[in-house]
Amino acid sequence: MLNLPPRISSRLNSSQFANLHTFLVAARHLSFARAAEELCLTASAVSHRISRLESALSMKLFQRLTRQVRLTDEGKRIFDILQGAMGELSEALDQSPHAQAAGSIALYARPSVAECWLVPRLAEFVERYPSISLDLRVGNDDVDFRTRKIDLALYYANGEFPGLTSHRLMQEQLAPVCSPEYARRQRLQDNPKNLQHCTTLHDALPWSNAAYDTEWTLWAEQHGMLTALPKRTLTFDHSALSVTAAINHVGIAMGRQQLVRKYVERGELVLPLAGFSRSGQYDYYLVHPPLNPQPKRLLVFMHWLKECASQMAVSAE
Repeated sequence: MLNLPPRISSRLNSSQFANLHTFLVAARHLSFARAAEELCLTASAVSHRISRLESALSMKLFQRLTRQVRLTDEGKRIFDILQGAMGELSEALDQSPHAQAAGSIALYARPSVAECWLVPRLAEFVERYPSISLDLRVGNDDVDFRTRKIDLALYYANGEFPGLTSHRLMQEQLAPVCSPEYARRQRLQDNPKNLQHCTTLHDALPWSNAAYDTEWTLWAEQHGMLTALPKRTLTFDHSALSVTAAINHVGIAMGRQQLVRKYVERGELVLPLAGFSRSGQYDYYLVHPPLNPQPKRLLVFMHWLKECASQMAVSAE
């Protein structure tokens, strides 16, 4: 039986456990309609199950608003208990000596690191762990682990994640990059002052709450080139697009070493102004809710990611 507080478990009979599961799904989605879709029920049936559970517990679990539902304080507490209990059950199964790394992992990542770094490496992971499936979602917002069914996030950030567990995956460095043709056209090689005549390409939101020109400003301050920054700019909603624009001679982008290295090695991009250097304290982090122990499938995936990052670090030496 789930490890619920005695005053709660004593009020539940066996028929109420289906209602507990319905509550868990509805609380995760904060929507009776979306819970109904997942459970193959009607929204009305979900609502009736929740009502019966509330009656059995003698407490309100949801605030029913005009077009949405919201967890009450008691609802939040019960939801946290149930999530923890289900996690413990999953871990007990995972820790069996006969258990294999299997199941599904929901990963949320910043678009650029997913496109330029992670996805090109996935074939090796699929071959090594055929029983693990990956559901990859991307976005520029920070994910809410409580309301979205996400196991792990891969962020470009400063390492501050209150209430969450984080592991630094790899360090990042910055340098302006452009196509060889653009560098020749603008006479940028060994002429940093000519930057003022260029078009700078920006990731408009490199990390949460950043200004569109944050990365360029950090780099320019470090290299004493703030006055050389041009006024002509193009902005994109993720770094990979600015890099693609740079490859196609649109302008000069702020390149992140982990994302642009292959283009530099292939000669599609050059570093006309300076080599890669640290600018600020922003790196790549794996982030997840605190849960001990972790599911085996998540442990092997994070270990594989760290292996990939270590191989990159060795090849850069």
